[in-house]
Amino acid sequence: MKQTAILHRLFEESGRIATVVHMRPDGDAMGSGMAMLSFLTETLGKDAWLILPTDIPESLTFTVKPGLASRVLVFSKERSRAEEILRSADLIVCQDFPSFHRTEDMEGPLTASQAKKVLIDHHLNPDTASFDLVFSKTDISSASELLYWILMEMPEIGGDASKLPSACAASLLTGMTTDTNNFANSVYPSTLQMASELISAGVDRDGILTELYNSYRENRVRLMGYLLDRKLRITPEGMAYIILDEETKGRFGMQEGETEGFVNIPLSIKDVRLSGFFTEDREKGHFRVSLRSRRGTSANSIAEARFNGGGHELAAGGKVFMKDIPDAAGLEEYVRKVSVEFLK
Repeated sequence: MKQTAILHRLFEESGRIATVVHMRPDGDAMGSGMAMLSFLTETLGKDAWLILPTDIPESLTFTVKPGLASRVLVFSKERSRAEEILRSADLIVCQDFPSFHRTEDMEGPLTASQAKKVLIDHHLNPDTASFDLVFSKTDISSASELLYWILMEMPEIGGDASKLPSACAASLLTGMTTDTNNFANSVYPSTLQMASELISAGVDRDGILTELYNSYRENRVRLMGYLLDRKLRITPEGMAYIILDEETKGRFGMQEGETEGFVNIPLSIKDVRLSGFFTEDREKGHFRVSLRSRRGTSANSIAEARFNGGGHELAAGGKVFMKDIPDAAGLEEYVRKVSVEFLK
């Protein structure tokens, strides 16, 4: 039996279904999560829930569709209710992360749950042993695109994107758009086909772009200018990096998720091969690391080797722990050593 047929059977046999995405959800997590929630509730009529480990960035609140908002829970805010749903669920669908540790405090409840578990993800090295059914594909733009092609094979949709609920279709296009940086990277023929079919089905792409890229707070734009003017450094080997410290975050009143996309900007410079964005988080005791690279330089390998992380070949992330490197000056010295080691 095909994997999609097995998944459909699991949907049919399940009374309550929980969909889970990774901590600090980005556009692809919210897109794939809301799309699955919409399909399960509006097409299949299931008792379905979307559980987010941590809250949504202000810039992505538009992704929570009004008719579905009551079925979206934030674990860090509504822990007892979220744990009850995970305990009582017959099926848990995990999207846009390869292993439970990417859900922060939800890792324990997910591991303990007796529900059947499904993974739909596009990252490297999925923890397949933790799941009963795995959809894992790395040569694809996003989890949202992977979910799109899965839903196209559902008998209720039959390959016709116009049969997707409107909230589902819009969420899928939103997720794919953010993970490709609006078609700037990780774009495949299937990605363009997906976009064409969804737009033909009536999805308002212009409206999505307005929400994603033309609805920022003034503070974010002013911070971007400040960082590019005062904080951007470029090593002789071709690594650009920016370190955002706590004081600067406070000065500009930054909210969670508002620096999304900053790491991509230095790659527009001709001789930059690798871009790094480092965000200080004293409360958690680390610098959060985001890496982007040009073809021929592996952001994933560098993240794995030197920044306690990983991801995709050209886009990866990780952490630098303050117990090892306590301040921005030490981090800058470390970053320059990494640049020499991997790019010289």
